[in-house]
Amino acid sequence: MTGAHRPVIRTPDQRIRVFVSSTLRELSDERRAARTAIESLRLAPVMFELGARPHPPRELYRSYLEQSDVFVGIYWESYGWVAPDEEVSGLQDEYDLAPREMPKLIYIKASDHRDERLKTLIARIQADDTAAYLPFTTPEELHDRLTDDLATLLAERFDSARRELAEEATPSPAGPGHVPAPYTTTIGREEDVRNVHDLLAAGTDRVVSLIGPGGIGKSRLAIEVARASASLFPDGVTFVLLEGVLEQGLLLPTIAYSLGVRDIGDADLEERIARALDGKRVLIILDNFEQIVDSAAELVRLYSAAPLATFLVTSRVVLRIRGERVYEVDALTTPAGSDPATLHRAQRSSAVALFVDRARAVRPDFELTDANVADVVSICRRLEGLPLAIELAAAKVRALPPSAIDARLERSLPLLTAPSRDLPERHRTMRAAIDWSMSLLPDVQRDMLEDLGVFATRFTLDAVEAVSTGRSWEGQVLDALGGLVDASLVKQIDVGGRSTFSLLSIVREYAIARLKARGEADAMRRAHADYYADLVSRATPDLRGARQPDTVRMLGLELSNLRAAVRHLVFTDRLDDAGDYAWNLFVYWWISGFFSEVRVWMLELLGKQHPISTRTKAIAVFFTVWGEMWRRPSRQVIEGLGEAADLFRASGDEQAAAMALAARGSTRMRFPDLDMAAAQADLQEARDALHDLGDWWTEALADVGLGLLALARTALPEAIDHFDRAAAIATEKQDAFMSVVAGNNVARMRLITGDPEAAGPAYRRALELAAQLHYDEGAQYALEGMSAIAAIQGDAWRAGALAAATESIRQRIGVFDVEGFAANAQALAAIRETDAEVLAAGEQAGADMSLAEAFAIALPDADESFQRTLAPW
Repeated sequence: MTGAHRPVIRTPDQRIRVFVSSTLRELSDERRAARTAIESLRLAPVMFELGARPHPPRELYRSYLEQSDVFVGIYWESYGWVAPDEEVSGLQDEYDLAPREMPKLIYIKASDHRDERLKTLIARIQADDTAAYLPFTTPEELHDRLTDDLATLLAERFDSARRELAEEATPSPAGPGHVPAPYTTTIGREEDVRNVHDLLAAGTDRVVSLIGPGGIGKSRLAIEVARASASLFPDGVTFVLLEGVLEQGLLLPTIAYSLGVRDIGDADLEERIARALDGKRVLIILDNFEQIVDSAAELVRLYSAAPLATFLVTSRVVLRIRGERVYEVDALTTPAGSDPATLHRAQRSSAVALFVDRARAVRPDFELTDANVADVVSICRRLEGLPLAIELAAAKVRALPPSAIDARLERSLPLLTAPSRDLPERHRTMRAAIDWSMSLLPDVQRDMLEDLGVFATRFTLDAVEAVSTGRSWEGQVLDALGGLVDASLVKQIDVGGRSTFSLLSIVREYAIARLKARGEADAMRRAHADYYADLVSRATPDLRGARQPDTVRMLGLELSNLRAAVRHLVFTDRLDDAGDYAWNLFVYWWISGFFSEVRVWMLELLGKQHPISTRTKAIAVFFTVWGEMWRRPSRQVIEGLGEAADLFRASGDEQAAAMALAARGSTRMRFPDLDMAAAQADLQEARDALHDLGDWWTEALADVGLGLLALARTALPEAIDHFDRAAAIATEKQDAFMSVVAGNNVARMRLITGDPEAAGPAYRRALELAAQLHYDEGAQYALEGMSAIAAIQGDAWRAGALAAATESIRQRIGVFDVEGFAANAQALAAIRETDAEVLAAGEQAGADMSLAEAFAIALPDADESFQRTLAPW
């Protein structure tokens, strides 16, 4: 094979490519760390992952090397497999084939048990003046070393034009609400993007609905429109994934979560979202709306309350609400049926272009030629230009030539579509394409794909292995999953530094339908729910204490499956298990603000005509009034919490009974005509009981409540005593959430009593810990306090910038606690009298600051690891 005909790596963003050479299984954690480091610099990692061949042909990885810019080698103990008829392993061959002029970064993991041939290779590398050689011990250390070395290398070795290209590339965001980066290039949608952009620019329609069958590319089009239209919406674009949302009552909670609106305050969630969007010109994308189309009326109320917000919806069905503009998403263009399949005509077809692009992804040397053009055109015509169907067919190029793919489609499609005449035509074609793609799989892979239908959005290898017991693919997880990745039926992507897998929504829908037809859906739902119930049970102790931030992040990545597990438990009448599951996650629900969602599930549980234990009833009653205690404190809420306490006590759970009692005391504090004695009695009784029971976490919360009650009586020494006690408990137990809650109150008391020097460190610590948890409410209280300190110290610009940045956060998350910011307001008012112009300049700058920029003002000496903590927030 000559250089002119080598396979081409097609990366649309043309980012600098970093080739990573290592053994696959021995260094899986290190490979993930390397990928994260490379992508953090907006570079493109070139790696053979699960699903790629572990030992690709020499010409293939020569092609990848020739088209890469940097070589990274990661070695540990194994020299790697030596293929038949080869003298060296793929590991050494990759190093030997790397061009001499290519920068080489080599990382050796410490070991006392290394293969002799690897020792020889390493000795050679150490003598190579073109390679940089560094030791490491952990994946985290590798991540940091590689990040630093690549950054230095870019500065020293690459010209300015290539640096600009690297900086312009957009990484895939990790947090909720971010517009996702597509796995692959978008092809053939340029006109659609322009048309929808023009509709949004006109501003005459509140809702633009992209309508079309599954697999036609509605979500991909929405993503591209969002990118093209970002300048129309100066206050941001939010992507709301509704794929795993099946309950009608969860539309608003899901929108709130994606917007960052916390469900904890003194207003209905609809009102909170409206407040957060007030005065904001934003685009909100609602993806896969067809599952909850009966909730469309809530969308009308929402856009009526937020008149500057525009909604872009993807759905298989029209919403039929006022203010909706329907845009039909059509298939990609194929050469007209009467035209000869010439190369020139085929190259003008977007469907053919998509096939060729996806074929090259699995076989980089694939080319459209005079010899195969007729077969490729025929494939695209048979599949009616449906993007997903074409991608599935193109994935078969790895094993079959286009002529064989076309022949199999000719035999299969008419048969497969025949029984489904009640479906719209393109639904039939899409289902048939998936069916055909499934028919080419080995039985084990086919069974696995159908079983994976119980997972929501994304899932981990551990989860797949956990549900494999008794399945036909038990013991073959890696090979079977790799085959599904090869077939383009399962996608693999790193999220939050972890390798995860996902099914497209139409493939998941297909899989669960097949699973139901086999009569095995309940068994797989049970296995899924068992795994996540066990995961939650194991994680519960770590939701309090030193491991809390890591556990909250882990649960956040699993959120879609946590929701699915609750649904499975309630649907299959495992109501006591559902109650335990919800209660175990109490701390997570609070930190992340999911009161409304839990309330929906618990109301459904109570509505079931099925016996439940006394404790489960107590849990359900507690959660149904928990959110109401913040929004609408009433006699009914007081009575409900009292009922929950009695039920917990009757079930023998004194700890939970004391929690309910503390909640009742907190509720009493929210009444305008505060019954001080009753609130004090509830909170004090709860605190004493929790102390005796050893529940330090809820005891600290009760102390915070008692401190607020003392503050309401202006008993400042008593308030300080309670807040200090809560903070001491939180510090001793290294609990981030409790440290934020108590610490902000400790700092607030220092401000009230005239000691800003003592308040500063407390606010700083609260802000650092809130960042670890991505806890917006705690962060905005700390920033507000730091604004007050800046004002007191005479730093008018900083005071104004932090105050305005905090106001933006408050509006976004829907927290409007005027009383809580009284100390800050007084400090700002005082400096406005003496330095109004500088304060105003700070406020103007702060209003446009991102969260990371506000943190940089508040914590100018924060290290790089802290900045990485902020990145996905």
